[in-house]
Amino acid sequence: MPELSRILHVEDDPSIQAVAKVALEAVGGFRVLSCSCGQDALDQVQGFAPDFILLDVMMPGMDGPQTLAKIAQLVDIGRIPVAFMTAKVQPAEIEHYRGLGACDVIIKPFDPMQLAAQVRQIWSSVHG
Repeated sequence: MPELSRILHVEDDPSIQAVAKVALEAVGGFRVLSCSCGQDALDQVQGFAPDFILLDVMMPGMDGPQTLAKIAQLVDIGRIPVAFMTAKVQPAEIEHYRGLGACDVIIKPFDPMQLAAQVRQIWSSVHG
């Protein structure tokens, strides 16, 4: 199984971005690149070469699904799992996000102590 070490996190809310970064770096031991918008993520995804992408759904300008569609043109999302983070979690919406190429959905508000474990679980379901 390939190693999970670098996570690209796309989130427009600075406080959520900060909590997630600490949760993933301090608790999970990952390297995290935080991007505050879809365009920022597109500019940096190839250079950072993430193993996993966490993507906020609701963002101004380019939203999560639009960002995912553009990221998929730059990197192999079959090899790099993508999880959406959102407070909207109707089963139909989760199916919709999976249809767009996401592996799973992490519900907001997330538990900072559990976030790294949730990411690892999604990772191993893809690479296991």
